[in-house]
Amino acid sequence: MNLLITALYASLLGLVFLCLSIQVIKVRRKLVISLGDGNNEDLQRATRAHANFNEYVPLCILLLLVAELTSQADIFLHICGIVLVYGRIAHGYGLITHSGASLGRISGVLSTFAVLIALSLWNLFTVISTII
Repeated sequence: MNLLITALYASLLGLVFLCLSIQVIKVRRKLVISLGDGNNEDLQRATRAHANFNEYVPLCILLLLVAELTSQADIFLHICGIVLVYGRIAHGYGLITHSGASLGRISGVLSTFAVLIALSLWNLFTVISTII
């Protein structure tokens, strides 16, 4: 198995992570805050967007990898990957550019949760169908 689907979306998400990292660095340099957030809302939003990405994406990539290894559901996996990339970009943009709720944050969270649920259930189904 070549794992090209997981490789594709992990790579795209790696680039999104890099963009979020650069955004934190840009805000830190602009505000001359090298450690912590200086109680600055812009830096808090940038670091939360970066941290939130880091909280959800590794598990989603792991679930995608397991699904790719254990099934032949390429179209389903591509849909999950596309939705996850969209969700993480939308969430990061929404969080960085708006205080409070925004369309980006809401659609990003819902997209990420949808992928997390879909891949979790898919993998559980695969395990259960193998046991039965």
